[in-house]
Amino acid sequence: MSDVSRRMNRIFKNGKSFVVACDHGMISGPIKGVKDMGWCLDQVIAGGADGIMATYGTAVRFPEKLAKVGLVLRIDGTSSVLAPTPGAGSEWYSIEDALRVGAEALCVTSFTATEYEEDHLKALAHIIRKGHEWGIPVMAEMMPGGFDAGPEKRTLHHMKTTARVAAELGADWVKIPYCEDFQEVIDSCYVPVVVLGGTNNPDKLAVLRMIEQGMKAGGSGATVGRNVWQADSPEAMTKAIRHIVHEDWTAEQAMELLND
Repeated sequence: MSDVSRRMNRIFKNGKSFVVACDHGMISGPIKGVKDMGWCLDQVIAGGADGIMATYGTAVRFPEKLAKVGLVLRIDGTSSVLAPTPGAGSEWYSIEDALRVGAEALCVTSFTATEYEEDHLKALAHIIRKGHEWGIPVMAEMMPGGFDAGPEKRTLHHMKTTARVAAELGADWVKIPYCEDFQEVIDSCYVPVVVLGGTNNPDKLAVLRMIEQGMKAGGSGATVGRNVWQADSPEAMTKAIRHIVHEDWTAEQAMELLND
């Protein structure tokens, strides 16, 4: 077994994975849910997350907590919400930094269908090559049109093409927004695909249904942030999603757990 496979097995259990993204403070600062990062980590770890997607600072400050789960390190970055205009984003940390904090995998974001596409994909390819040299897998967070793209950039065509591009560049798995006919995205991408959680939706049943549909389409799990730690009970929301991903629960069954 290669080091890439061994590290992947810390995050994927029987081919499925639920990672909670806790890296939002890098751009948004101390927003609700991650204001107290220690509390946030305790909640989602108690809920049974397979992994945590975190920044370098979180990995350095909370090693004991993160030792309980797989660590997916955010290795790139961009400007904060205080910047007058959004930054393009670039690689900020090295493979050596990731090894130093014990990361099981790396996370890189790429905006296809934007003016940044070629630079982003070039950075993704570079990080994949360097990661594989050291046996570290890479999750490609693929966002057609950028974080705030409209529906014209989130079509099935955009999603299929973007996911396949990530696979062709060597990504070990792809995190991408859900869309209609998601099975076509899965079928045309030869590496695991997980559903991206997106902005906080007060309708938690809708969130759970999206993840359920992603799994039914052949998805390999989900990576969710705000819809977990901005929920009334992050621990309960983590448990609810975990049951859908690993135990084939329906959204309605998972919602009963939340209501209880």
